[in-house]
Amino acid sequence: MTFNRHETPRAAWGSFIPVMSFAGNSLAVAEVELRKVLRDPVELFSRAVQPVLWLVIFGQVFSRVRGILTGDQSYLDYMSPGILAQSVLFSAIFYGIAVIWERDLGIIHKLLVSPASRGALVFGKAVAAGFRGIVQAAIIYLIAAALHISIRWEPPAMLGVLCAIMAGSAIFSSFSLIIACLVKTRERFMGIGQVLTMPLFFASNAIYPLSVMPTWLRLLARVNPLTYVVDGLRGAMVEGGHSVLGLGPDLAFQAAAVVVLTALAARLYPSLVR
Repeated sequence: MTFNRHETPRAAWGSFIPVMSFAGNSLAVAEVELRKVLRDPVELFSRAVQPVLWLVIFGQVFSRVRGILTGDQSYLDYMSPGILAQSVLFSAIFYGIAVIWERDLGIIHKLLVSPASRGALVFGKAVAAGFRGIVQAAIIYLIAAALHISIRWEPPAMLGVLCAIMAGSAIFSSFSLIIACLVKTRERFMGIGQVLTMPLFFASNAIYPLSVMPTWLRLLARVNPLTYVVDGLRGAMVEGGHSVLGLGPDLAFQAAAVVVLTALAARLYPSLVR
């Protein structure tokens, strides 16, 4: 019996082919989505208006209120990671309406007969949502710098913020896609999206710590993905920021949520054309 010394490396290389194919197809979908943004960036920047108002108006007023205990941090420093997470939520949660438009235009039919797997189609859209979140973050960073918020500019901290933004955007864009697959119409989607955004925001630690919440609301916050996005950003984004769980566990929770929601969205994605 003889063994080919090239057999094992070839077998190992072959096992990476599906992964590389998935990554390539996902990036192709993300590139298409990003081209849409570059052609019409007005919608992207209009999404940044509300977080800016929260920082400039709400933050300035509540920084004078002493009822919210933020330790040694100013309230503006404390809430800025929460407003960044809010921006990620609001820009990603309505991502599904674009998928309904694609269904009406017949684009989804063409995507489903392409060689790309349904998981790659969904994950590619999640990656594109992450890049949208990065643009939102850049705008908020500029406003935060203008308001003299103590931003951390160290490369490891910036990398942690980047990872949290990408993961958070992927979570809520995949969740949005699931809703779009279930309701199938723009009118229903807009109504449900409006109903979900504010409860997700207020049932988190974005603008106040978990310790001030009643017990029932604290339990809801513990299963709210936005809580973990904010917690990771709070430890990485601002000087003196304290992450309760730590950036690693926060990102691990978000990664698990991305896998589950992407898999569910991939199973539901073909139902849009029925």
